[in-house]
Amino acid sequence: MAFRVAVIIPALNEAESLPLVFRDLPSTVQCVVVDNGSTDNTGEVAMTLGATVVREEQRGYGSAVLAGIRYLHNAPPDVVVILDADNADRADLIHFLVGPIRAGHYDFVLSDRTMHAEEGSLSFSQKHGNRLACALIRWATGAAYKDMGPFRAISWIALSQLEMSDPTWGWNVEMQMKAAHHKLRWKEVPMPYRNRAAGKSKISGDLKGVVKTGSRILWAVNHYRKP
Repeated sequence: MAFRVAVIIPALNEAESLPLVFRDLPSTVQCVVVDNGSTDNTGEVAMTLGATVVREEQRGYGSAVLAGIRYLHNAPPDVVVILDADNADRADLIHFLVGPIRAGHYDFVLSDRTMHAEEGSLSFSQKHGNRLACALIRWATGAAYKDMGPFRAISWIALSQLEMSDPTWGWNVEMQMKAAHHKLRWKEVPMPYRNRAAGKSKISGDLKGVVKTGSRILWAVNHYRKP
């Protein structure tokens, strides 16, 4: 039986950058783009690129990813990869995340942007917010993550065990803390990280976004600190 990889791409007004993401994705993966209430033609662009498009009107990073997971339930893949739609991560390097899971060595593999991020790709608030979140996760769970990189892969079996639920930017915190609680075999892989292809970041694009995201991440660390 063929080993199946599904890529979930949450997208909010990313019509301009999606073609760049798909240019680098392997043709063998299943692509599910979750249009998270876009006001541009993100969904139409995704369809022309050959993706399955799921519309999720409830705004929120976690809401979008959860919608993609629900879609996959009818025919679960072996591995789920989560990839942002802004072309900051290198989609052509997906095998570095999937390979260790396919080999049976790990359940959960994350990108680590801390060593190879392009200048300007991570804002001051993102860098220090990541460090704080990782320090708090280590304090709460003992898991010494270096980053909260959004480019990540997890086996379907492990993902099902986590029972993910966070509808916001707390999603990554929830996943990493629950992975520690469930004693998943995890590793981080140093990856390059580029400046986004177009538009401004949903997280660091303005002060309001920074405060809102940071507050949610701190809430999530406290909320998910116990199994």
